[in-house]
Amino acid sequence: MSFKLHDSSTAPSGSKPLLEAVQKKFGFIPNLMKVFAESPVAMQAYLTVAEIFEKSTFTPVERQLVLLSVSYANKCEYCVAVHSVLAKGIPDTDKKWVDDLRQGKVLADPKLQALVNFTKSLVAERGFVNEGAIQAFVSTGYTNENILEIIAAIGLKTISNYTNHLAHTPLDEAFQSEKWAAK
Repeated sequence: MSFKLHDSSTAPSGSKPLLEAVQKKFGFIPNLMKVFAESPVAMQAYLTVAEIFEKSTFTPVERQLVLLSVSYANKCEYCVAVHSVLAKGIPDTDKKWVDDLRQGKVLADPKLQALVNFTKSLVAERGFVNEGAIQAFVSTGYTNENILEIIAAIGLKTISNYTNHLAHTPLDEAFQSEKWAAK
């Protein structure tokens, strides 16, 4: 089965205002949103959870590293590229953090590495992380609130990662500079 890349002329009526909002916010409509447009419910769910996650207590850099970590763990080539571009566009981001994460290397910042490790562990263990992993995470200054926010991010990325796996979403030109292949 193939998925269509919708635009405002082919999308279901419930997706058209969502596509317009995405166009207004980003200046273009990423291919993932064109795929999501097939289902106004899926598109609205993704956009809503994304908006909520933006309000988390994490810094913009931490948010992108969480989203990138989930996408890396799920081997989502599309989302790893997108979040690499977005992370590198944040002024406080050390681009080496992004490159190291993408290559499975240890980040030089121990607190951010703890964030990456815990996020990947939650994905790999489907939430059944051991007490030692939790303690290692909170000992770096993170909190139970952060744990729950990571779970929200995993929900967000599960929606997009699984969609990309099924749809084989083509990578947009805007993200080609960070194209990535899962190992």
